[in-house]
Amino acid sequence: MIEPTGKETGTPTPGTPGTGVTLAVTATVCSSCSTFKADASSVSLVNGSDIYYMITLLLYFCINIDAWSSFKRFRHLWQPNINRANESLSLERDSLKNKLQSINFQTSAPSHGGREKRLFPLFTLVKFDNNVCAGLNGENGTCIAGSECSQRGGISSGVCANGYGVCCIVTVSCGETTSNNNTYFVNPNYPSTFDGTVSCQLTLVKSHPSVCQFRLDFIQFNVRGPEKTNHQCIYDQFIISGGNPVPTICGSNADNHIYIDAGLGQTNPVTLTFVTSGNSFARSWKVRVSQIRCNTIYRAEEGCLQYFTGISGQIKSFNYDPVTGLQLSNQDYSICIRMERNFCGIQYMTCPVDDKGDSTSMTQMTRSHAFTLTGNTQAMQIASMTGAACQTDWLTIPCASNTGRLPTTMMTCIDRICGGTFNAENQNLNTSSVISTVKPFRLIFHTDSVEAPNDVGNRGFCLNYVQQPCTTKLR
Repeated sequence: MIEPTGKETGTPTPGTPGTGVTLAVTATVCSSCSTFKADASSVSLVNGSDIYYMITLLLYFCINIDAWSSFKRFRHLWQPNINRANESLSLERDSLKNKLQSINFQTSAPSHGGREKRLFPLFTLVKFDNNVCAGLNGENGTCIAGSECSQRGGISSGVCANGYGVCCIVTVSCGETTSNNNTYFVNPNYPSTFDGTVSCQLTLVKSHPSVCQFRLDFIQFNVRGPEKTNHQCIYDQFIISGGNPVPTICGSNADNHIYIDAGLGQTNPVTLTFVTSGNSFARSWKVRVSQIRCNTIYRAEEGCLQYFTGISGQIKSFNYDPVTGLQLSNQDYSICIRMERNFCGIQYMTCPVDDKGDSTSMTQMTRSHAFTLTGNTQAMQIASMTGAACQTDWLTIPCASNTGRLPTTMMTCIDRICGGTFNAENQNLNTSSVISTVKPFRLIFHTDSVEAPNDVGNRGFCLNYVQQPCTTKLR
């Protein structure tokens, strides 16, 4: 998808396999022709017929224009002569050899205005995959031929494939349709901010039937956040339709990402829509769209809205910010982490953000905003809650336990964690790292549609994860 990529840790790097092949043909032709370079973009080479066809055309062109006079002079060499005695064959071979040796094949011998004289053209065939490349401006592009980049409406940002291709950056905005891999979807007036009412829509079409998923990387994502009573996105919205169910999000989501199921076949377009309304706001977005093939290692597991790779990384809920963020309502999605080889468990801990106390009384405890899911967190610190105590908003970590301690009960796993403190034990005011050995590694984040009056001021969560080796004592 992927690379990933970006500033987000634990996401795929810009090595996502390309979705096509480019064939570049360089030919230095005969004395009557110039040296030229032709490229055939996105050629699917099931067999060699495409190459043979191109070479045949070039040979036919050169022979008929440049070598016609030579052909007439030597045509008697190919005409059968049944009356010639067998002993004359050796003499003819010697004569042919002498004539061929008299032809100048040296590039230093100019003729016809200084151009090289050759009997047959020399070809250089270069086949390269349309892989992800790094542009000069730091953006990811696709390595394709220069002519195809122009046809796609892209901008060349450096060379690739040893100079035979260019790193093509394609940027689109409202009302467009794209099938290009590594496309950037930007706001109107980009790179300036946008302040207005709009329904900005982009339609995604597969570049190849083998594409299974679209990955959206939020390079920039800053629109108006939710209303402050129930934390619902009623002003600005980012809506995805046509794929797997995706919750509506808003607010600040830079460095986050989403995977979308692209469905089967070629006729399953996916639509991305930014809807803006309400008061004046300096909005900006830049979303990189990557097309993930079914056989790539960056393909997310089934049912995962987010997918992280690597031994360690960071996971944030949408619109998380330790100071101004508000946990979004109506969220229900899975977060998956690929289990790396020789790792059997995973440990989660809150991000090391600065403590931001909302309390004003000396009797109230200041607390971290890295994990606040339920409770009136604008007041005093809220203890952890687990299991059946989490009825409205929660984070599911299968069979979670505090690091270094056995689960409190051997009969039931603790899955749900909520409250204002990250801890796998109920009613605890001390933040703890939490470990799970259930495979595959997967979290589920759920919020309902109501925050007021009980769940006020919740920020959501920010967790760092580290996978644990199989040789480590995991409890």
